[in-house]
This record gives sequence, C-alpha cells and structure tokens, in this order.
Amino acid sequence: MKPEDLLYAETHEWVHVGDDDVATIGISAFALEQLTDLVFMELPSVGDMATAGEAFGEVESVKAVSNLYSPVDGEIIDANTEIVDNLESLGDDPYGAGWIIKVKLSSRDALDKLMDHAAYEKQCAEEA
Repeated sequence: MKPEDLLYAETHEWVHVGDDDVATIGISAFALEQLTDLVFMELPSVGDMATAGEAFGEVESVKAVSNLYSPVDGEIIDANTEIVDNLESLGDDPYGAGWIIKVKLSSRDALDKLMDHAAYEKQCAEEA
C-alpha cells in the first residue's frame, strides 16, 4: 500500500479499507520515527471490538509507552502477531508488512473523520 492511498487519524494510525469492508490498520512512518526504538507491542485478541477513538493496544519504545487508537468501529478479525517478535519490521515496511490489525467495519461513519494524505502530511509538518 502507498501512503498516498491511505486515510489517517490525528493519532497517527493509518487505515486502508478494502471492497470487503475490512479495514487494515497500522501506524505511520512519522509516528515510528517519533517513537524511535520499539521494545514491546501489545495487540488485541481476534474477536475483540474496536471503537473509533479508543485504544486497542499499545506500543512501547525506549522513550515512552503509547496507546494505539482505532480509527474505525468493528470487530477485530486479525492481528499481526508476527510483528510483536519482529518490531523492526514496522519501520522497514510500515504500510505493508507492518500492518497491526484488521477490522470488519460495523459502520463506515468513522471514515469521514479521517484525513487524506495531504492533510496528514500538513499535520506532521506542524508537529515536527
């Protein structure tokens, strides 16, 4: 997936929604640069419900612990457990192999609150 084709939350999670209403969610390269060296990640269980704006897991770096927030509502149908033991893969390919969870959308409403790539790039420039 290309960063230009994704939607973004203010909290730096990205979303790609397929034709099947399954949202793939990860964290942006900008967020990973801010976090620096990751040491731990906690993922939700398949079958858990994700709620837009609420935490679904956390990532810990040598600097801090940060919540991961769901940008959408729905049921978690997959979690990328392989990255937990290979956190450097997140930085290597944050928009591909570094995906974190997949959510079967219960509603598309939350997508309207997300930013396109240009708006997200502007936010990152302001934060940098």
